[in-house]
Parts: sequence; C-alpha cells; structure tokens
Amino acid sequence: MLKLYIGNKNYSSWSMRSWVLLKQAGIDFEEVMLRFDAFTPDSQFKTAIGKISPVAKVPVLVDAGLVIWDTLAIAEYLAEQFPDKQLWPADKAARARAHSLCAEMHSGFSALRSACPMNIEARLPQVGALIWRDQPGVRADLARLVAMWQQLLKTYGGPLLFGDFSIADAYFAPVLTRLITYALPLPPDILAYLERVVALPGIQAWIDDALAEQDFRDFEEPYRLHA
Repeated sequence: MLKLYIGNKNYSSWSMRSWVLLKQAGIDFEEVMLRFDAFTPDSQFKTAIGKISPVAKVPVLVDAGLVIWDTLAIAEYLAEQFPDKQLWPADKAARARAHSLCAEMHSGFSALRSACPMNIEARLPQVGALIWRDQPGVRADLARLVAMWQQLLKTYGGPLLFGDFSIADAYFAPVLTRLITYALPLPPDILAYLERVVALPGIQAWIDDALAEQDFRDFEEPYRLHA
C-alpha cells in the first residue's frame, strides 16, 4: 500500500496537497504524520523525515520502497499509476494548462505564502485586514489567483477549475484555507468556488483532522502568542 508522510495538518500546506489528492480520488494509502517540533537539523521532525527522504521535507510518498518527494512529482506519479482516476484533465490543451498553473502555484505567490501562513484552526480577520492594507504583494498575488480561477471556471464551466476534481483543485486547496483564515476579500463567484472546494469530502476530511489536532506550535503562529 502507498504510504504518505505528512506534517501537522493545521500547518502543513504542502502535505495537504498530496493528502487531499489521494483522499478525494479514492486511492488507498497509509498516513504517517510526523509532528512538527522544529525545523532545525537536530529536531525530531528533521531527524525522522531525513531517514525517509534526502531532502528531509514533507510530503513524501513511498510505494514499495520507491521514495517520491515534492508535491508535483507525487501528483505526476499518482496520475501515471492510477490513470482511471483522471487526475489531470483528459483534454490535451486543458491538461497543459493545468500543468502550467500547478507549476505557477508551486513556485510563485511568495508574498501571500509569507504573509499568510496556513493555519486552518485560526480565524485572523483583523490580521488579514492589515495585511491587505499594507502589503501590495499580497494584493497582487490574490488578484492573479482570482483572475486565473475566474477564467478557468468560465472556460470549463465549473463546478471546479477544470470541471471535475483534478490535481489543480488539490494544489490550490491550501491557498483557499488561507483566504478563510485571514478573511481576504473575494468576489462572489470565487467565494462560491471556495465553498465548493472545502465541501469536497477529501478536503473536508483534512480540515476536520486539522481542527481536531489542537497542537499549538508557536513557531508556526507569527500572529498569536497562544492557542
């Protein structure tokens, strides 16, 4: 059986992508959660994941001894291993577009990532209002996301980015949780898309688990001194 190593569900946006992709697609896997204690080389987390992956980061997918790290590599592997799940769009042009957008998410939107770290349990609208007021990079990142999502929903007719659930929806799911946490402003059509995504069983399962963790990690909480 596939084995997926992840970090804390409340904080680990990279882990969320691979986990919800597997879960929503109905692919059986074993979850191994490695608790974040710190990210220093001698931390328990780094020591444990370093025994699995040479880059010592989550997520890591292991399949019969084959170790795959990086969320795009994991997504590609799953798409190849489970073609019946149609994890990428079937149409060639749509598939190329989905690849491009996932790569953009993978390497971009640094202002939004930095200012609004994933924290599913928290509700920080006042922090979000200050970020929105003071950080033009965050406003630019969100404008790009909104324009991207609106174009895809118009082109492919919804309800998700390429019609049916795909790797693209899993890839953007952690960003959507950030928008909830910080209450960043969204137009009605994108708010409706957000609500459809977080209602998906695989994504709701991750959110439920994150809320149940109750494992406050101060180094992941730049805006709060306590839970």
